[in-house]
Amino acid sequence: MTGGTGYLGSRLLRALRSNGHATQALVRPASAARMPAEFGPVPGDALHGLSYATRVAPADTFVHLVGVSHPSPARAEEFLRIDLASVAAAVPIALTAGIRHFVYVSVAQPAPVMRAYVAARARAESLIRESGLPCTILRPWYVVGPGHWWPLALLPGYWLGELLPGTRAAAHRLGLVSIQQRVRALVHAVEQPAEGIRVLEVPQIRNITA
Repeated sequence: MTGGTGYLGSRLLRALRSNGHATQALVRPASAARMPAEFGPVPGDALHGLSYATRVAPADTFVHLVGVSHPSPARAEEFLRIDLASVAAAVPIALTAGIRHFVYVSVAQPAPVMRAYVAARARAESLIRESGLPCTILRPWYVVGPGHWWPLALLPGYWLGELLPGTRAAAHRLGLVSIQQRVRALVHAVEQPAEGIRVLEVPQIRNITA
């Protein structure tokens, strides 16, 4: 797993371990000592695949969670330099290692805002698809959870959007997803690997149960 020290990754590691999975998590060398040994910290740089290539195999699933934290329109260059570049580094390493299933957290699309962010994630999806790797791609929008409660203020707008035929599809596609729902969807993706290309939009992410 890349991004294992982040908001989503740290929770996913705990969930996978509690389900009996062996894990390895890429971490910056300076942070390796702070990650519990049971999570399998692997020192390396997500932007340079060769820094961790020898540690990927043996494994059956590669979960990629690297991305700019707190994305905003002002960080367009970082989306290319980090979000897209980290996928471009990970995909050939996963192929060489014989990974059987690639899991990627993208973003809901199309969307009327955050166009640079959506474009970088869409290009990352294309790289994964073009590789031929069986993959599961999750497309959440706003996440709700500890430290991320502000999207709840948007709920009245979502309710209205879901009532109107012209905006209903967009309201569903760009809906809110809780951190628990995202973790459950990722655990499901790991435990029920896709044989081809599987895309989980917001409604599917919400409906996956423990």
